[in-house]
Amino acid sequence: MKKQSSTKRPPEFTFFTDRDLGNTVPDILRGAGLPVEKHDDHFGPRTPDTEWLRVVGLNDWVALTHNKRIRYNLLEQTTVMRARVRLLVLVGNASHRELAMNFVQTVDKVLRFLGEHHPPFIARVYRPTPVALVSQGVPGRVELWV
Repeated sequence: MKKQSSTKRPPEFTFFTDRDLGNTVPDILRGAGLPVEKHDDHFGPRTPDTEWLRVVGLNDWVALTHNKRIRYNLLEQTTVMRARVRLLVLVGNASHRELAMNFVQTVDKVLRFLGEHHPPFIARVYRPTPVALVSQGVPGRVELWV
């Protein structure tokens, strides 16, 4: 009789990219093999954040945004909490391509973070330090925000 492995497979997460991340971020994430739902595939351009946040929570997706102001908007923050959303804010003054590449390089840390933190929450995904940016493939970090 074969002994079953005690190691668990990490849970599968589907990432939802907010409209502000355009097409580049979801394309790069999909190219890296990550399951991605893109804002424009589900919503119109003027859809309020509160509406897509509710849908993200209902579908148990992980929301990605570059909009750090969402954390300070009381209505949006309340929606994140009530809809039990996992919201990751991609931090940094960088192009969409750079943000996406950092996310891919940091995905192991992101998945570990997601496995350790139950929704709802808002967390930040940082790029590596300027010194570490010189090296290729250096991951950023993930920190709980709210």
